[in-house]
Parts: sequence; structure tokens; C-alpha cells
Amino acid sequence: MDHPKQENSRRRFLQLAATAAPAAVAMAVAPNAAAEVVNEAPKSRGLRDTEHTRKYFESARF
Repeated sequence: MDHPKQENSRRRFLQLAATAAPAAVAMAVAPNAAAEVVNEAPKSRGLRDTEHTRKYFESARF
């Protein structure tokens, strides 16, 4: 005689195992990929003083 509670817990365990394995691989690979992207980002020199930015600041004043 099968016990429904045991059957549900087995199913739940298999579902978690099926999703945990790819998630573990992604966590192992993701930090390295993110570090490469951050290193390739161009260095910002700050906000440029252009006509467009001056008009924006004038319109934003209260």
C-alpha cells in the first residue's frame, strides 16, 4: 500500500533536485561572467555639459 504523503515528498524532492542542479551550475559560472562584463565597461568621465543637459536642469528647477 502506497502512502500519499511519502509519494508527494518524493515528487517534491525530485522537482527540487531537477531545478537545483542547473541553478548550482549557473551560480558557479555567473560570477565569472559578470566580472568580465564589468571589466569591459567603459570608464565614465561624469556628466557632460551640453545644451541638452542644461535645458533639462533648467526645466527641473522648482
